[in-house]
Amino acid sequence: MPLKEQIRNWRRVLQIARKPDKYEFTSTSKICAIGLVLIGFIGFVIYLAFIYSGI
Repeated sequence: MPLKEQIRNWRRVLQIARKPDKYEFTSTSKICAIGLVLIGFIGFVIYLAFIYSGI
């Protein structure tokens, strides 16, 4: 892709982008935190399963 076209695409994205409001930011943060905790819990359960199974 030529450089001029790439810069044009980046510029279009920056013009459309906006700063999230407080509600959108907090809800996104909560969803990400729940996902991190869930993945960590699943990893911990798998770790315990391997420890107790002796593998």
